Amino acid sequence: MTINIFATGTSRGIGKAIVERFAGEDVRIIGHRSAEADETTLAADLTDPTAPRRIWEQALERLDGRIDILVNNAGIFEAASIDAPDAAWTEAWNRTMQINLTASAELCRLAVLHFRRHGGGRVINIASRAAHRGDSPAHWHYAASKAGMVAMTKTIARGYAAENILAFAICPGFTMTGMAEDYLASRGGDKLLADIPLGRVADPIEVAEAVKFLALDAPASMTGAVIDINGASYVR
Repeated sequence: MTINIFATGTSRGIGKAIVERFAGEDVRIIGHRSAEADETTLAADLTDPTAPRRIWEQALERLDGRIDILVNNAGIFEAASIDAPDAAWTEAWNRTMQINLTASAELCRLAVLHFRRHGGGRVINIASRAAHRGDSPAHWHYAASKAGMVAMTKTIARGYAAENILAFAICPGFTMTGMAEDYLASRGGDKLLADIPLGRVADPIEVAEAVKFLALDAPASMTGAVIDINGASYVR
């Protein structure tokens, strides 16, 4: 049976690599980006509270009423100095939480409700190394959003495994996307690379390979697993 996948944040970087990694597999995948929908991609700004349900329903329509796997990859990584004005700091916090965590949570909820009616399914949430070790002083909100994503994944795994609803999280460290490149450049790339025993940041295809495994091959007993892809820069 063909597997139907809905993945968010697929316009570049990890998300784009995920879509490309499933090429040649017996899957149908609908992606998402913030603008410019096409026949295989939905468009929505996840700062809009109505967007998660809208794109979920659109994805269901594109996939003939059945989604087997949800991949939450959409996210932002924006600095917010504690010295910023109160309103600006809070606005940055709320925007990051809305996109990185709340929208993902709403899609997870819709997925679990759908999976209950269709004999099960899988959720794969792309979190971050920051969920475990924190991030820079300007990224409290980012680390908190990703820690929330990991906790949410574990809760889904524990709550619904008996219904064949499985949940996994992936925690990349720095990954060579446009977002990571900008951060590396702004913080002194060589210094940051020195903190990675492997000597390099991850390639998006490495994360996509893990997504493919969790989606199609991981045994059910792995539900709740959190996969680290960080070049041993943080070992739990």
